[in-house]
Amino acid sequence: MKKVLAGLALLLLVVSIATAQRYAQVPPDGGGGFGGGGFGGEGGPTDPGVQAGNRNTGAPLGSVSTTDGTLQFFQNGLSRFNATDSVSNSPTANNGLGPRFNSNSCVSCHGQPAPGGTGPAVNPQFLFTNGSPPLVAPNNSTPSFITANGPTREARFPFFFNSSGQVNTSAPNGGVEDLFTVTGRADAGSCALSQPPFEQAAQANNIIFRIPLATFGDGLVENLDESTLLSNQSANLNNNFGVAGTFNHNGNDGTIARFGWKAQNKSLELFAGEAYNVEQGVSNEVFTQDRPLPEEDQSGTGLPANCLNLSLKGYPEDSTNFTATPNQDPFVSNASVPSDVVQFAMFMRFLAPPPTGGVVRNGQSVSAETISNGAALFSSVGCATCHNSVINSTQPSSFTASLSQQPVNAFSDFEIHHMGAGLADNVGQGGAGGDQFKTAPLWGLGQRIFLLHDGRTSNLFKAILQHQGQGSEANNVIEAFTDLDNSQQQAVLDFLRSL
Repeated sequence: MKKVLAGLALLLLVVSIATAQRYAQVPPDGGGGFGGGGFGGEGGPTDPGVQAGNRNTGAPLGSVSTTDGTLQFFQNGLSRFNATDSVSNSPTANNGLGPRFNSNSCVSCHGQPAPGGTGPAVNPQFLFTNGSPPLVAPNNSTPSFITANGPTREARFPFFFNSSGQVNTSAPNGGVEDLFTVTGRADAGSCALSQPPFEQAAQANNIIFRIPLATFGDGLVENLDESTLLSNQSANLNNNFGVAGTFNHNGNDGTIARFGWKAQNKSLELFAGEAYNVEQGVSNEVFTQDRPLPEEDQSGTGLPANCLNLSLKGYPEDSTNFTATPNQDPFVSNASVPSDVVQFAMFMRFLAPPPTGGVVRNGQSVSAETISNGAALFSSVGCATCHNSVINSTQPSSFTASLSQQPVNAFSDFEIHHMGAGLADNVGQGGAGGDQFKTAPLWGLGQRIFLLHDGRTSNLFKAILQHQGQGSEANNVIEAFTDLDNSQQQAVLDFLRSL
């Protein structure tokens, strides 16, 4: 069973969010003070920003307990979620990193404000190559879009390059281009790989980014049945804002998918298996081979032979622990048997939804009346047409009672919507096209640092306005929002930061 390692994971959890800044290909936007119809206006609404404290975010569901073993599974999954992977020869047996990766633990990307959350204030990807000595990737350079206090990111090239180094818009790519390689690590043998051409892609405007999504409450989301989602969609279509929306579907059984920025994944176990393989390079029982870059697949080469089986244990590198040692507590023993992917999914499944809380703006507590008024305005201008405050309710669960027949207060319809040219990334996933994204759940928004799918801003007011653009379903809603006076817009921001 994996053990929690200190160092980087601990640093990510205790660092002050007060130093949070952001990086994107636009100038830094700060923490507020933008005018009602544009940016920089006097007297405009102020984003209250990330709220202090964690509001007990990251706790297990109320019915998770020691008496039925669910708490032991939650705690075991948490320990694996926090663990750091090596390539091989790890004293804790956490082997399998690489040969390419974006990070070396789940919590390094999902640590704000607690394990299972979003990207932290201090970016671990920057430390991988800029530590003294480098923590993870000694023979790598840091891409320009990875900064010390910017968002944790993955990168994709929407299109392949041709043999002349030009973007070929007739050849869609869209696969993840892992940031780092294991080349140069003492535990990586003779594997020698180069990083993708990130600067070339940036100069050609052929690069897009994604940031981590929080997983709090995802067990409830997983347990919404098809009929409930379809009924909710039917009610949403009865609106006066021009909002449509559809669902992405699983390619195997055709059922509604719901996890990921484009709702491309059906279940938490599928999500965990893909992330373990793509983000950390660990093969597992869901994704059983090392993953080449999209270009290596396109060229027909795959990974070099000396970069295969680097963990020295065969495939999959993460598998069921057949020889787990029994002990006096059968639940603990049982929890040690499943693979990491199963326990990652169990940990996320048992995470409680993020609690709401009070809001402090400019050093003063915002009144409950203001937050209530903001909630009413949020609905009246049409934001709730997609960001549904509640979906009733989950189906009966065989896991634990807190997942059974519960309302899902996620502020999402889990549909994909056309968000227009301003937010489009030209990457299709499943049935979602280049400008379609899932309605991002807003629960937990009060403690998120980086916003929108690529982390381009930390300012909530700016993030709202960027929903508007050519071809966006949200245009009428954003127009109604900008028609509000400054105090009304402020109330909406205060409400959102209470979530």
